[in-house]
Amino acid sequence: MGKYILKRLLRGAFSAVCVVLIVMILVYSLLDRGIILAADPNYSKMQSNARVSYEQSRYEAYGYVDYIPYADYLTEMVKNGEMTQEERAAVAKIGRTPDKDDEAVAEVVKNFTDKYTAEGYDIVRLDADAKKNGQVKDGGQAALYAVKDIPLLKRALTYFTGMLFVDNIHYVPEENDIGERGLTFTLYDPVYNPTGTEKKLSPAIIGNGTMHKYLLYFDGRFPFIHQNFITLHLGESYTVNRGVDVFETMNATQGSYVLKEMTYPDTGFTEESADDLHSATYAAGSREMNAVYAERYDDDYTNVITHKTGKSKLGFSFSIGIIEVFIAYILGISIGLTMAQFKDGWFDKLCTVYIMFIIAVPSLAYIFLFKAVGGSVFKLPTLFEVDSKNWLMYVLPIISLALPQIANLMKWMRRYMIDQQNSDYVKFARSGGLSEREIFTKHIWKNAVIPITHGIPGSIIFAMTGAIITERVYSVPGAGNLLTQAINKYDNGVIVGVTLFYAVLSVVAIVLGDVLMATVDPRISFTTKAR
Repeated sequence: MGKYILKRLLRGAFSAVCVVLIVMILVYSLLDRGIILAADPNYSKMQSNARVSYEQSRYEAYGYVDYIPYADYLTEMVKNGEMTQEERAAVAKIGRTPDKDDEAVAEVVKNFTDKYTAEGYDIVRLDADAKKNGQVKDGGQAALYAVKDIPLLKRALTYFTGMLFVDNIHYVPEENDIGERGLTFTLYDPVYNPTGTEKKLSPAIIGNGTMHKYLLYFDGRFPFIHQNFITLHLGESYTVNRGVDVFETMNATQGSYVLKEMTYPDTGFTEESADDLHSATYAAGSREMNAVYAERYDDDYTNVITHKTGKSKLGFSFSIGIIEVFIAYILGISIGLTMAQFKDGWFDKLCTVYIMFIIAVPSLAYIFLFKAVGGSVFKLPTLFEVDSKNWLMYVLPIISLALPQIANLMKWMRRYMIDQQNSDYVKFARSGGLSEREIFTKHIWKNAVIPITHGIPGSIIFAMTGAIITERVYSVPGAGNLLTQAINKYDNGVIVGVTLFYAVLSVVAIVLGDVLMATVDPRISFTTKAR
Protein backbone atom coordinates (compact mmCIF):
# COMPACT_ATOMS: atom_id res chain seq x y z
CA MET A 1 0.00 0.00 0.00
CA GLY A 2 2.90 2.35 0.73
CA LYS A 3 4.07 2.43 -2.90
CA TYR A 4 0.52 3.02 -4.12
CA ILE A 5 -0.01 5.95 -1.75
CA LEU A 6 3.36 7.48 -2.70
CA LYS A 7 2.57 7.19 -6.43
CA ARG A 8 -0.90 8.60 -5.90
CA LEU A 9 0.46 11.54 -3.92
CA LEU A 10 3.11 12.27 -6.55
CA ARG A 11 0.51 12.16 -9.33
CA GLY A 12 -1.75 14.33 -7.22
CA ALA A 13 1.03 16.85 -6.61
CA PHE A 14 1.70 16.99 -10.36
CA SER A 15 -2.02 17.52 -11.00
CA ALA A 16 -2.13 20.34 -8.42
CA VAL A 17 0.83 22.05 -10.10
CA CYS A 18 -0.90 21.74 -13.49
CA VAL A 19 -4.10 23.25 -12.09
CA VAL A 20 -2.19 26.22 -10.66
CA LEU A 21 -0.38 26.71 -13.99
CA ILE A 22 -3.69 26.72 -15.85
CA VAL A 23 -5.12 29.29 -13.43
CA MET A 24 -1.99 31.43 -13.83
CA ILE A 25 -2.40 31.30 -17.61
CA LEU A 26 -6.03 32.38 -17.29
CA VAL A 27 -5.30 35.13 -14.78
CA TYR A 28 -2.05 36.56 -16.12
CA SER A 29 -2.27 35.89 -19.87
CA LEU A 30 -5.87 35.65 -21.07
CA LEU A 31 -7.52 38.32 -18.93
CA ASP A 32 -6.99 42.02 -19.59
CA ARG A 33 -4.61 43.21 -16.88
CA GLY A 34 -6.21 46.65 -16.93
CA ILE A 35 -9.25 45.36 -15.01
CA ILE A 36 -7.23 45.17 -11.78
CA LEU A 37 -7.15 48.97 -11.71
CA ALA A 38 -10.88 49.44 -12.28
CA ALA A 39 -11.72 49.74 -8.59
CA ASP A 40 -8.45 51.37 -7.48
CA PRO A 41 -9.32 54.80 -5.98
CA ASN A 42 -5.70 56.02 -6.23
CA TYR A 43 -5.50 55.22 -9.94
CA SER A 44 -8.69 57.12 -10.75
CA LYS A 45 -7.34 60.26 -9.06
CA MET A 46 -4.04 60.30 -10.95
CA GLN A 47 -3.33 62.06 -14.21
CA SER A 48 -0.87 62.08 -17.04
CA ASN A 49 2.56 60.47 -16.54
CA ALA A 50 1.98 59.78 -12.83
CA ARG A 51 -0.98 57.64 -13.84
CA VAL A 52 1.15 55.60 -16.25
CA SER A 53 3.92 55.08 -13.68
CA TYR A 54 1.44 54.07 -11.00
CA GLU A 55 -0.14 51.63 -13.45
CA GLN A 56 3.19 49.88 -13.97
CA SER A 57 3.87 49.75 -10.22
CA ARG A 58 0.53 48.03 -9.65
CA TYR A 59 1.21 45.58 -12.47
CA GLU A 60 4.45 44.72 -10.70
CA ALA A 61 2.64 44.26 -7.37
CA TYR A 62 0.16 41.90 -9.03
CA GLY A 63 2.94 39.84 -10.59
CA TYR A 64 2.60 40.86 -14.24
CA VAL A 65 5.84 42.74 -14.84
CA ASP A 66 9.26 43.56 -13.46
CA TYR A 67 9.22 47.36 -13.17
CA ILE A 68 12.33 49.44 -12.43
CA PRO A 69 11.92 53.23 -12.17
CA TYR A 70 14.93 55.45 -12.80
CA ALA A 71 14.92 56.48 -9.12
CA ASP A 72 15.26 52.86 -7.99
CA TYR A 73 18.22 52.42 -10.33
CA LEU A 74 19.95 55.39 -8.68
CA THR A 75 19.21 54.02 -5.21
CA GLU A 76 20.73 50.69 -6.19
CA MET A 77 23.87 52.42 -7.45
CA VAL A 78 24.26 54.24 -4.13
CA LYS A 79 23.75 50.99 -2.26
CA ASN A 80 26.45 49.28 -4.35
CA GLY A 81 28.90 52.13 -3.77
CA GLU A 82 28.90 53.22 -7.42
CA MET A 83 27.52 56.65 -6.61
CA THR A 84 27.40 58.97 -3.60
CA GLN A 85 24.26 60.58 -2.23
CA GLU A 86 25.44 63.95 -3.53
CA GLU A 87 25.99 62.54 -7.04
CA ARG A 88 22.58 60.90 -6.87
CA ALA A 89 20.89 64.18 -6.00
CA ALA A 90 22.62 65.87 -8.95
CA VAL A 91 21.28 63.41 -11.53
CA ALA A 92 17.95 62.52 -9.91
CA LYS A 93 15.86 64.85 -12.05
CA ILE A 94 15.76 64.19 -15.77
CA GLY A 95 14.91 66.89 -18.31
CA ARG A 96 11.46 67.55 -19.70
CA THR A 97 12.65 65.91 -22.92
CA PRO A 98 15.85 63.96 -23.70
CA ASP A 99 17.50 67.00 -25.31
CA LYS A 100 16.99 68.93 -22.05
CA ASP A 101 19.15 66.52 -20.00
CA ASP A 102 22.43 68.01 -18.79
CA GLU A 103 25.62 66.10 -19.50
CA ALA A 104 25.77 64.20 -16.19
CA VAL A 105 22.11 63.17 -16.37
CA ALA A 106 22.44 62.10 -20.01
CA GLU A 107 25.36 59.83 -19.14
CA VAL A 108 23.49 58.11 -16.29
CA VAL A 109 20.35 57.76 -18.43
CA LYS A 110 22.48 56.13 -21.15
CA ASN A 111 23.96 53.68 -18.62
CA PHE A 112 20.45 52.91 -17.34
CA THR A 113 19.22 52.32 -20.90
CA ASP A 114 22.16 50.14 -21.89
CA LYS A 115 22.03 48.04 -18.73
CA TYR A 116 18.35 47.14 -18.88
CA THR A 117 18.11 46.89 -22.67
CA ALA A 118 20.81 44.20 -22.50
CA GLU A 119 18.70 42.36 -19.90
CA GLY A 120 15.63 42.32 -22.16
CA TYR A 121 13.71 45.24 -20.65
CA ASP A 122 11.75 47.81 -22.62
CA ILE A 123 12.89 51.35 -21.82
CA VAL A 124 10.05 53.86 -21.57
CA ARG A 125 10.64 57.59 -21.32
CA LEU A 126 7.67 59.88 -20.85
CA ASP A 127 8.28 63.50 -21.77
CA ALA A 128 6.91 66.15 -19.44
CA ASP A 129 3.25 66.93 -20.05
CA ALA A 130 3.03 70.71 -20.07
CA LYS A 131 0.21 73.20 -20.45
CA LYS A 132 0.13 75.81 -23.22
CA ASN A 133 1.84 78.30 -20.92
CA GLY A 134 4.73 75.86 -20.39
CA GLN A 135 3.83 74.90 -16.84
CA VAL A 136 3.96 71.15 -16.14
CA LYS A 137 0.57 69.62 -15.36
CA ASP A 138 -0.13 67.84 -12.08
CA GLY A 139 1.42 64.39 -12.46
CA GLY A 140 2.97 65.40 -15.77
CA GLN A 141 6.63 65.33 -14.68
CA ALA A 142 8.99 63.50 -17.01
CA ALA A 143 9.47 59.82 -16.16
CA LEU A 144 11.89 57.07 -17.10
CA TYR A 145 11.56 53.38 -16.33
CA ALA A 146 12.43 49.88 -17.53
CA VAL A 147 9.73 47.24 -17.72
CA LYS A 148 9.63 43.58 -18.71
CA ASP A 149 6.81 41.03 -18.65
CA ILE A 150 7.47 38.17 -16.26
CA PRO A 151 7.31 34.79 -18.11
CA LEU A 152 4.72 32.36 -16.81
CA LEU A 153 7.26 29.66 -15.98
CA LYS A 154 9.40 32.09 -13.99
CA ARG A 155 6.33 33.33 -12.14
CA ALA A 156 5.27 29.76 -11.33
CA LEU A 157 8.79 28.78 -10.26
CA THR A 158 9.02 31.80 -7.95
CA TYR A 159 5.62 30.96 -6.48
CA PHE A 160 6.37 27.32 -5.75
CA THR A 161 9.92 27.87 -4.48
CA GLY A 162 8.72 30.59 -2.12
CA MET A 163 5.81 28.58 -0.77
CA LEU A 164 7.73 27.20 2.20
CA PHE A 165 9.72 29.88 3.97
CA VAL A 166 12.49 28.71 6.28
CA ASP A 167 13.31 31.46 8.75
CA ASN A 168 16.97 32.25 9.34
CA ILE A 169 19.16 34.83 11.07
CA HIS A 170 20.09 36.45 7.74
CA TYR A 171 16.54 37.50 6.85
CA VAL A 172 17.10 41.09 8.02
CA PRO A 173 19.40 42.90 5.53
CA GLU A 174 23.02 43.15 6.60
CA GLU A 175 23.02 46.95 6.49
CA ASN A 176 20.38 47.10 9.24
CA ASP A 177 21.92 47.63 12.66
CA ILE A 178 20.21 44.98 14.80
CA GLY A 179 23.07 43.89 17.03
CA GLU A 180 24.29 40.31 17.28
CA ARG A 181 22.38 37.85 15.10
CA GLY A 182 21.48 34.44 16.43
CA LEU A 183 19.00 32.18 18.21
CA THR A 184 18.44 32.17 21.94
CA PHE A 185 16.83 29.39 23.93
CA THR A 186 15.17 30.35 27.19
CA LEU A 187 13.12 28.48 29.76
CA TYR A 188 11.36 31.68 30.69
CA ASP A 189 9.51 33.25 27.75
CA PRO A 190 9.74 37.06 28.18
CA VAL A 191 6.11 37.42 27.02
CA TYR A 192 5.02 35.54 30.13
CA ASN A 193 7.89 36.82 32.24
CA PRO A 194 8.32 40.56 31.63
CA THR A 195 10.84 42.50 33.65
CA GLY A 196 10.08 42.56 37.35
CA THR A 197 7.50 39.77 37.41
CA GLU A 198 7.59 36.37 39.03
CA LYS A 199 9.10 33.79 36.67
CA LYS A 200 7.10 30.84 35.37
CA LEU A 201 8.43 28.02 33.22
CA SER A 202 7.63 28.61 29.52
CA PRO A 203 10.34 27.49 27.03
CA ALA A 204 10.90 29.53 23.87
CA ILE A 205 13.41 30.04 21.07
CA ILE A 206 13.93 33.70 20.19
CA GLY A 207 15.67 34.94 17.06
CA ASN A 208 17.50 38.12 16.12
CA GLY A 209 17.98 38.77 12.41
CA THR A 210 15.11 36.41 11.63
CA MET A 211 11.74 37.35 10.20
CA HIS A 212 9.85 36.10 13.29
CA LYS A 213 11.07 36.98 16.74
CA TYR A 214 9.56 33.89 18.38
CA LEU A 215 10.49 30.78 16.42
CA LEU A 216 9.21 28.30 19.00
CA TYR A 217 6.93 28.96 21.96
CA PHE A 218 4.24 27.47 24.19
CA ASP A 219 0.86 28.94 25.09
CA GLY A 220 -2.60 27.90 26.18
CA ARG A 221 -4.08 27.63 22.67
CA PHE A 222 -4.37 24.39 20.70
CA PRO A 223 -1.99 22.78 19.71
CA PHE A 224 -0.19 24.52 22.63
CA ILE A 225 3.28 24.36 21.06
CA HIS A 226 3.82 26.62 18.04
CA GLN A 227 6.68 27.16 15.60
CA ASN A 228 7.64 29.79 13.05
CA PHE A 229 10.80 28.10 11.74
CA ILE A 230 8.88 26.99 8.64
CA THR A 231 5.86 28.94 7.45
CA LEU A 232 3.52 28.36 4.50
CA HIS A 233 3.01 31.18 2.01
CA LEU A 234 0.19 30.73 -0.53
CA GLY A 235 0.48 34.20 -2.04
CA GLU A 236 0.03 37.79 -0.92
CA SER A 237 -3.37 39.45 -1.13
CA TYR A 238 -3.60 42.88 -2.76
CA THR A 239 -7.27 43.80 -2.32
CA VAL A 240 -9.17 41.22 -0.23
CA ASN A 241 -6.80 41.58 2.73
CA ARG A 242 -4.07 43.86 1.47
CA GLY A 243 -0.50 42.82 2.28
CA VAL A 244 -1.49 39.61 4.10
CA ASP A 245 -0.72 36.08 2.92
CA VAL A 246 -3.68 33.93 1.81
CA PHE A 247 -2.94 31.25 4.40
CA GLU A 248 -2.86 33.85 7.17
CA THR A 249 -6.08 35.39 5.86
CA MET A 250 -7.83 32.03 6.20
CA ASN A 251 -6.40 31.35 9.67
CA ALA A 252 -6.56 34.78 11.32
CA THR A 253 -9.19 35.20 14.03
CA GLN A 254 -12.05 37.63 13.44
CA GLY A 255 -14.34 39.80 15.54
CA SER A 256 -13.72 42.24 18.35
CA TYR A 257 -10.37 42.70 20.04
CA VAL A 258 -9.70 40.71 23.20
CA LEU A 259 -8.15 43.33 25.46
CA LYS A 260 -6.17 42.50 28.56
CA GLU A 261 -3.53 44.21 30.64
CA MET A 262 -0.16 43.52 29.04
CA THR A 263 3.37 44.34 30.08
CA TYR A 264 5.75 44.50 27.11
CA PRO A 265 9.04 42.64 27.66
CA ASP A 266 12.25 44.63 28.23
CA THR A 267 10.59 48.08 28.11
CA GLY A 268 8.16 47.29 30.95
CA PHE A 269 5.47 49.41 29.27
CA THR A 270 1.99 48.36 30.45
CA GLU A 271 -1.38 48.95 28.76
CA GLU A 272 -4.67 47.33 27.76
CA SER A 273 -3.82 45.57 24.50
CA ALA A 274 -4.91 42.77 22.17
CA ASP A 275 -1.44 42.32 20.63
CA ASP A 276 -0.17 38.78 20.18
CA LEU A 277 3.53 39.35 20.89
CA HIS A 278 4.41 35.80 19.83
CA SER A 279 3.46 36.74 16.25
CA ALA A 280 5.96 39.63 16.09
CA THR A 281 7.81 40.02 12.78
CA TYR A 282 10.55 42.46 11.76
CA ALA A 283 9.57 45.89 10.40
CA ALA A 284 12.63 47.97 9.53
CA GLY A 285 12.68 51.44 11.08
CA SER A 286 9.25 51.05 12.68
CA ARG A 287 10.28 52.52 16.04
CA GLU A 288 11.79 55.58 14.38
CA MET A 289 8.61 56.24 12.42
CA ASN A 290 6.17 55.54 15.27
CA ALA A 291 6.67 56.93 18.77
CA VAL A 292 4.15 54.45 20.20
CA TYR A 293 6.27 51.54 18.98
CA ALA A 294 9.38 53.15 20.48
CA GLU A 295 7.61 53.21 23.84
CA ARG A 296 6.44 49.58 23.66
CA TYR A 297 9.36 47.76 22.05
CA ASP A 298 13.12 47.75 22.35
CA ASP A 299 13.69 46.44 18.81
CA ASP A 300 11.97 46.58 15.41
CA TYR A 301 10.00 43.36 15.88
CA THR A 302 6.82 45.40 16.06
CA ASN A 303 4.53 43.93 13.40
CA VAL A 304 2.03 41.76 15.32
CA ILE A 305 -1.41 40.27 14.83
CA THR A 306 -4.13 40.70 17.45
CA HIS A 307 -6.25 38.41 19.59
CA LYS A 308 -9.93 38.51 18.60
CA THR A 309 -13.09 36.93 19.93
CA GLY A 310 -14.26 34.99 16.86
CA LYS A 311 -12.97 32.03 14.89
CA SER A 312 -10.95 32.24 11.69
CA LYS A 313 -12.54 31.81 8.25
CA LEU A 314 -11.45 28.17 8.24
CA GLY A 315 -12.68 27.81 11.81
CA PHE A 316 -16.22 28.98 11.03
CA SER A 317 -16.44 26.92 7.84
CA PHE A 318 -15.09 23.77 9.46
CA SER A 319 -17.32 24.09 12.53
CA ILE A 320 -20.42 24.22 10.36
CA GLY A 321 -19.13 21.70 7.82
CA ILE A 322 -18.03 18.95 10.20
CA ILE A 323 -21.37 18.99 12.08
CA GLU A 324 -23.20 18.91 8.76
CA VAL A 325 -21.13 15.94 7.55
CA PHE A 326 -21.77 14.00 10.76
CA ILE A 327 -25.53 14.61 10.60
CA ALA A 328 -25.71 13.88 6.87
CA TYR A 329 -23.96 10.50 7.08
CA ILE A 330 -25.89 9.35 10.14
CA LEU A 331 -29.30 10.25 8.67
CA GLY A 332 -28.52 9.62 4.98
CA ILE A 333 -27.18 6.09 5.47
CA SER A 334 -29.84 5.15 8.03
CA ILE A 335 -32.73 6.39 5.89
CA GLY A 336 -31.23 4.85 2.73
CA LEU A 337 -31.00 1.46 4.46
CA THR A 338 -34.61 1.70 5.60
CA MET A 339 -35.76 2.67 2.09
CA ALA A 340 -34.02 -0.38 0.63
CA GLN A 341 -35.36 -2.70 3.33
CA PHE A 342 -38.93 -1.56 2.68
CA LYS A 343 -38.62 -1.02 -1.04
CA ASP A 344 -41.73 0.42 -2.77
CA GLY A 345 -43.44 0.96 0.59
CA TRP A 346 -44.95 4.25 1.73
CA PHE A 347 -41.74 5.29 3.51
CA ASP A 348 -39.65 4.60 0.40
CA LYS A 349 -42.03 6.61 -1.78
CA LEU A 350 -42.14 9.52 0.65
CA CYS A 351 -38.34 9.70 0.83
CA THR A 352 -38.12 9.46 -2.97
CA VAL A 353 -40.32 12.56 -3.22
CA TYR A 354 -37.90 14.39 -0.91
CA ILE A 355 -34.90 13.31 -3.03
CA MET A 356 -36.62 14.51 -6.21
CA PHE A 357 -37.46 17.84 -4.55
CA ILE A 358 -33.85 18.46 -3.54
CA ILE A 359 -32.56 17.49 -7.00
CA ALA A 360 -35.15 19.50 -8.92
CA VAL A 361 -35.16 22.74 -6.92
CA PRO A 362 -32.11 25.03 -7.30
CA SER A 363 -30.01 25.16 -4.14
CA LEU A 364 -30.39 28.92 -3.83
CA ALA A 365 -34.19 28.58 -3.77
CA TYR A 366 -34.46 26.05 -0.96
CA ILE A 367 -31.73 27.79 1.06
CA PHE A 368 -33.82 30.97 1.03
CA LEU A 369 -36.89 28.85 1.79
CA PHE A 370 -35.22 27.33 4.87
CA LYS A 371 -34.03 30.78 5.90
CA ALA A 372 -37.54 32.26 5.65
CA VAL A 373 -39.23 29.38 7.46
CA GLY A 374 -36.53 29.08 10.12
CA GLY A 375 -36.54 32.80 10.83
CA SER A 376 -40.28 33.50 10.81
CA VAL A 377 -41.70 30.24 12.17
CA PHE A 378 -38.98 28.94 14.49
CA LYS A 379 -37.44 32.34 15.32
CA LEU A 380 -33.92 31.12 14.56
CA PRO A 381 -31.11 33.61 13.78
CA THR A 382 -30.85 34.15 10.02
CA LEU A 383 -27.59 36.11 10.02
CA PHE A 384 -24.24 35.28 11.53
CA GLU A 385 -22.64 37.50 14.17
CA VAL A 386 -18.92 36.97 14.60
CA ASP A 387 -18.85 37.95 18.28
CA SER A 388 -22.06 36.15 19.25
CA LYS A 389 -21.91 33.05 21.44
CA ASN A 390 -25.45 32.02 20.45
CA TRP A 391 -25.10 28.50 19.03
CA LEU A 392 -28.54 28.78 17.39
CA MET A 393 -27.06 30.86 14.57
CA TYR A 394 -25.35 27.66 13.36
CA VAL A 395 -28.64 25.78 12.96
CA LEU A 396 -29.94 27.14 9.64
CA PRO A 397 -26.58 27.03 7.79
CA ILE A 398 -26.06 23.43 8.97
CA ILE A 399 -29.58 22.41 7.89
CA SER A 400 -29.14 24.12 4.50
CA LEU A 401 -25.90 22.20 3.92
CA ALA A 402 -27.03 18.88 5.37
CA LEU A 403 -30.37 18.36 3.63
CA PRO A 404 -29.01 18.04 0.05
CA GLN A 405 -26.18 15.76 1.18
CA ILE A 406 -28.65 13.62 3.15
CA ALA A 407 -30.73 13.25 -0.02
CA ASN A 408 -27.68 12.27 -2.05
CA LEU A 409 -26.60 9.64 0.50
CA MET A 410 -30.14 8.28 0.75
CA LYS A 411 -30.28 7.86 -3.02
CA TRP A 412 -26.96 6.07 -3.37
CA MET A 413 -27.34 3.93 -0.24
CA ARG A 414 -30.74 2.71 -1.45
CA ARG A 415 -29.36 1.96 -4.90
CA TYR A 416 -26.32 0.06 -3.60
CA MET A 417 -28.47 -1.96 -1.20
CA ILE A 418 -30.98 -2.95 -3.91
CA ASP A 419 -28.16 -3.85 -6.32
CA GLN A 420 -26.66 -6.13 -3.68
CA GLN A 421 -30.04 -7.77 -2.97
CA ASN A 422 -30.14 -9.05 -6.55
CA SER A 423 -26.60 -10.47 -6.45
CA ASP A 424 -25.85 -14.18 -6.84
CA TYR A 425 -24.23 -14.48 -3.41
CA VAL A 426 -27.52 -13.36 -1.80
CA LYS A 427 -29.40 -16.10 -3.65
CA PHE A 428 -26.87 -18.67 -2.45
CA ALA A 429 -27.20 -17.35 1.10
CA ARG A 430 -30.97 -17.76 0.96
CA SER A 431 -30.65 -21.28 -0.39
CA GLY A 432 -28.25 -22.01 2.49
CA GLY A 433 -30.97 -21.22 4.99
CA LEU A 434 -29.88 -17.79 6.22
CA SER A 435 -32.66 -15.48 7.33
CA GLU A 436 -33.33 -12.22 5.51
CA ARG A 437 -32.16 -10.30 8.56
CA GLU A 438 -28.83 -12.17 8.63
CA ILE A 439 -28.34 -11.67 4.90
CA PHE A 440 -29.15 -7.98 5.24
CA THR A 441 -26.86 -7.23 8.18
CA LYS A 442 -23.96 -9.61 7.53
CA HIS A 443 -23.66 -9.44 3.75
CA ILE A 444 -25.69 -6.82 1.89
CA TRP A 445 -24.96 -3.96 4.29
CA LYS A 446 -21.19 -4.55 4.36
CA ASN A 447 -20.89 -4.62 0.58
CA ALA A 448 -23.26 -1.72 -0.07
CA VAL A 449 -21.49 0.65 2.32
CA ILE A 450 -18.07 0.24 0.65
CA PRO A 451 -18.61 2.83 -2.15
CA ILE A 452 -20.08 5.27 0.40
CA THR A 453 -16.95 5.15 2.56
CA HIS A 454 -14.80 6.54 -0.24
CA GLY A 455 -16.45 9.95 0.07
CA ILE A 456 -16.15 10.28 3.86
CA PRO A 457 -12.58 11.72 4.00
CA GLY A 458 -13.40 14.16 1.21
CA SER A 459 -16.55 15.35 3.00
CA ILE A 460 -14.60 15.94 6.20
CA ILE A 461 -11.65 17.65 4.53
CA PHE A 462 -13.77 19.88 2.30
CA ALA A 463 -15.66 21.09 5.35
CA MET A 464 -12.73 23.53 5.64
CA THR A 465 -13.45 25.14 2.28
CA GLY A 466 -16.94 26.24 3.24
CA ALA A 467 -19.98 26.64 1.01
CA ILE A 468 -20.15 29.72 -1.18
CA ILE A 469 -23.92 30.13 -1.50
CA THR A 470 -24.82 29.13 2.05
CA GLU A 471 -22.19 31.38 3.60
CA ARG A 472 -23.29 34.36 1.53
CA VAL A 473 -26.98 33.88 2.32
CA TYR A 474 -26.38 33.63 6.09
CA SER A 475 -23.41 36.08 6.13
CA VAL A 476 -21.08 33.43 7.56
CA PRO A 477 -17.53 34.87 7.73
CA GLY A 478 -16.04 31.61 6.44
CA ALA A 479 -13.62 30.47 3.75
CA GLY A 480 -16.31 29.69 1.17
CA ASN A 481 -16.67 33.31 0.10
CA LEU A 482 -12.94 34.01 -0.17
CA LEU A 483 -12.50 32.84 -3.77
CA THR A 484 -15.53 34.77 -5.05
CA GLN A 485 -14.30 37.92 -3.30
CA ALA A 486 -10.90 37.49 -4.92
CA ILE A 487 -12.42 37.02 -8.38
CA ASN A 488 -14.68 40.06 -7.98
CA LYS A 489 -11.73 42.19 -6.84
CA TYR A 490 -9.22 40.71 -9.33
CA ASP A 491 -6.92 39.65 -6.49
CA ASN A 492 -4.54 37.34 -8.37
CA GLY A 493 -2.60 36.27 -5.29
CA VAL A 494 -5.71 35.02 -3.50
CA ILE A 495 -7.11 33.33 -6.61
CA VAL A 496 -3.92 31.31 -7.15
CA GLY A 497 -3.46 30.55 -3.44
CA VAL A 498 -7.02 29.35 -2.86
CA THR A 499 -6.87 27.26 -6.05
CA LEU A 500 -3.75 25.49 -4.81
CA PHE A 501 -5.36 24.98 -1.39
CA TYR A 502 -8.42 23.35 -2.97
CA ALA A 503 -6.28 21.22 -5.29
CA VAL A 504 -4.16 19.86 -2.42
CA LEU A 505 -7.27 19.07 -0.37
CA SER A 506 -8.71 17.17 -3.34
CA VAL A 507 -5.60 15.04 -3.68
CA VAL A 508 -5.51 14.23 0.03
CA ALA A 509 -9.24 13.44 0.06
CA ILE A 510 -8.94 10.97 -2.84
CA VAL A 511 -5.95 9.16 -1.34
CA LEU A 512 -7.60 8.89 2.09
CA GLY A 513 -10.79 7.66 0.42
CA ASP A 514 -8.86 4.86 -1.29
CA VAL A 515 -7.15 3.88 1.96
CA LEU A 516 -10.46 3.81 3.82
CA MET A 517 -12.05 1.63 1.13
CA ALA A 518 -9.16 -0.83 1.36
CA THR A 519 -9.55 -0.91 5.12
CA VAL A 520 -13.29 -1.62 4.93
CA ASP A 521 -13.08 -4.13 2.07
CA PRO A 522 -10.27 -6.73 2.43
CA ARG A 523 -10.78 -7.72 -1.21
CA ILE A 524 -9.22 -4.42 -2.32
CA SER A 525 -5.43 -4.58 -2.48
CA PHE A 526 -2.96 -1.98 -3.67
CA THR A 527 -0.14 -4.47 -4.14
CA THR A 528 0.65 -6.31 -7.34
CA LYS A 529 1.34 -9.99 -6.84
CA ALA A 530 3.60 -11.91 -9.19
CA ARG A 531 1.86 -14.64 -11.19
